[in-house]
Amino acid sequence: MKKYNWAILGAGLIGNEMAAALNDAAVGVYAVYNRTHAKAEAFAKKYDVQRIFDNAGDMLADPAVDIVYIATPHNVHYEHLLMAVEHGKHVLCEKAITVNDMQLKEIRRLANEKNVVVMEAMTLYHMPLFQELRKMVDADAIGKVKMIQINFGSLKEYDVNNRFFSKELAGGALLDIGVYAVSLARWFLSAKPNRILSTAHFFETGVDEQSGIILSNPEGQLSVIALTMRAKQPKRAVIAGEKGYIEVYNYPRGDTAAITYSADGRTETIESGDSRKALQYEILDMQKAIEMPKRQDEYQFSLDVMEILSEVRRQWRLSYPFE
Repeated sequence: MKKYNWAILGAGLIGNEMAAALNDAAVGVYAVYNRTHAKAEAFAKKYDVQRIFDNAGDMLADPAVDIVYIATPHNVHYEHLLMAVEHGKHVLCEKAITVNDMQLKEIRRLANEKNVVVMEAMTLYHMPLFQELRKMVDADAIGKVKMIQINFGSLKEYDVNNRFFSKELAGGALLDIGVYAVSLARWFLSAKPNRILSTAHFFETGVDEQSGIILSNPEGQLSVIALTMRAKQPKRAVIAGEKGYIEVYNYPRGDTAAITYSADGRTETIESGDSRKALQYEILDMQKAIEMPKRQDEYQFSLDVMEILSEVRRQWRLSYPFE
């Protein structure tokens, strides 16, 4: 595989995780940009980064940069995606890739025009376990999928100034944790949902604190999702079919699943991949996608998910100030 120069836009927590993963994968980090120079300088020293930029545009204009990893807050993903794609860079962008479907459709149009790959850093799309489970479901191991139940509860500390509760930063449970749940549902649904029902309770700042989402599609499949941001829930998914069901815990970076077969109660454990290497799988898939540009399945899943999330917010009548 060709040697690619990776640049990281945003030196926060997830930017640090990706830099460590790039080094662990023997890929390395070529460049970094952060609004605070001192933070970027410390980041560069820690991860042996070759170049530090004080202006995002300058980094994206550098002809040596091949791939940009966007690790900034949700509210500026679209702006940074536009800049990167316009400069002809391939992009791996943190979830949620944009805040609404119209933004993502514009990015997709521009990426096709510029002939670059844009991919969402949605870990479960790239975990070997979910590749294996999809093959099993497609091979009728649990029969036709009928119901998918998904929980995700994150106990965020009460702090009205935290980005998780900020409307201006596109905070709330939906884009922070709900995107994982909806992505998992879409991964196992044989067709895109055509009916969406949802209700939410809002935090005092106006963002969604907890919600219930029901998805159904023309194939008669149903998914029920429960999200909370001020109450802990297990990250648990159950994919139930006519012949059995699959359970996955800690599914965003899952590497183990249990299958129970309905006919005799027999159980089977499936292990594939390593949760500690979640970001390395993203790196490898990103580079493979560049070398095989027709491999765009994850892009379509991301667009389907973003359309679902946008419809959910329309039902809630929730919009962000910058939209």
